[in-house]
Amino acid sequence: MSETLNRLAEVIEARKGADPESSYVARLYSKGLDTILKKIGEEATETVIAAKDGDARALVYETADLWFHTLVMLAHQGLGPDDVLTELERRFGLSGIEEKARRTE
Repeated sequence: MSETLNRLAEVIEARKGADPESSYVARLYSKGLDTILKKIGEEATETVIAAKDGDARALVYETADLWFHTLVMLAHQGLGPDDVLTELERRFGLSGIEEKARRTE
């Protein structure tokens, strides 16, 4: 799966400098970080609603939108899916309680 995320991240990166009239990603970048973050908030809300409704198909669709916009945000900040996957890998084998306690140290 990380291969798919990395391929998508490459496409997002390539479209950063495209014409905003021809690329949704370029349009998001041209409007700045606040617009990207607003879009993530909208997609997160739609994902929660789909989960609450119990609609598996809508949940997958909305989660894909959320992940996509999160990748756009990461790329805007000079990061990518490998940065997140590395952090998740670091947490493997840690209990959630232990990991959370380490954040407050």
